[in-house]
Amino acid sequence: MTCERLYPFVAIVGQEKMKRALIFNIINPTLSGVLIRGEKGTGKSTAVRALAHILPKIQVVKDCPFNLEKEDPQGLCAECPRKECSSVVLSGGEPEKIWREIRVVELPVGATEDRVVGTLDLEHALKKGEKRVEPGLLAAAHRGILYVDEVNLLDDHVVDVLLDSAAMGVNTIEREGVSFSHPARFTLVGTMNPEEGELRPQLLDRFGLCVHVEGLRDVESRVTVMERRVAFDEDPEGFCKLWEEESRALVERIEKARRLYPEVVVDRNLLFEIASYCLDVGVDGHRADIIMLKTAKTIAAFEGRKEVVKKDIEEAAELVLPHRIRRQPFMDVVKDVRMVRSA
Repeated sequence: MTCERLYPFVAIVGQEKMKRALIFNIINPTLSGVLIRGEKGTGKSTAVRALAHILPKIQVVKDCPFNLEKEDPQGLCAECPRKECSSVVLSGGEPEKIWREIRVVELPVGATEDRVVGTLDLEHALKKGEKRVEPGLLAAAHRGILYVDEVNLLDDHVVDVLLDSAAMGVNTIEREGVSFSHPARFTLVGTMNPEEGELRPQLLDRFGLCVHVEGLRDVESRVTVMERRVAFDEDPEGFCKLWEEESRALVERIEKARRLYPEVVVDRNLLFEIASYCLDVGVDGHRADIIMLKTAKTIAAFEGRKEVVKKDIEEAAELVLPHRIRRQPFMDVVKDVRMVRSA
């Protein structure tokens, strides 16, 4: 585990809810991502990059634009722009594979739909007279983390595409009579400052989890932030070594939770508990119920249990419900979610 001047995830002071929401999405990518709302300078981007850095490396086909783990699933190689690799696969050979760290792909605010989804390689079409797909950022983000800073400033149709791909795990490029699909399973992390504008409720609902972060309010914690940051800036390698053991323990816990998740069961009475939460706070549709169930199971797995308990439901409610309620200010909703079932 190398440092490369990345601040350790486990050394971040406070912001426990944000850190747990990120971890839950790493354990279970079907949670449809997390939206982090709050002030600038609260460690949002630091946490995302640091978590990706400590996760186990993944095996990929070398230089594959789709980040494939094995060659030619679903006939992708026939459309691959890297003919030197695809020709090997299509002739029955096996391409070179490498191990690398999980990538954090950052989406610029001004990104166009073609840049995100992918498009046709016009240069190749003009030179060769052949149609060929040019992969976009969603291909690069497959099996990694797609980080969207200031997601509320993106065009709505681009956000729609991101959330559809995050939910389905597939991206489809349709241009000039060509339709092409490739895997796009990634952990979606969006950040925003509500003072700069809100997302439409329909888009908010598509993010599985949402957390609100703000600067730490107690003096002791703020002093710890300063001390750790200065220590890291002065000696990054030495600082990272201090946190290596704790980082390794977190990775092992995440890996164990991934293996345990399929075995986690939920008593049917707790399903009624989830449905009651959603009805009591007035969410629309059924997405919240489903994401709450998945989140509760993920929490149980992270805690090393094979059975969901009531406190898992309560924590899941605080992550899943607040951003899905339109009628009240966000911070009031967090308080109401905690109180509604205890009434």
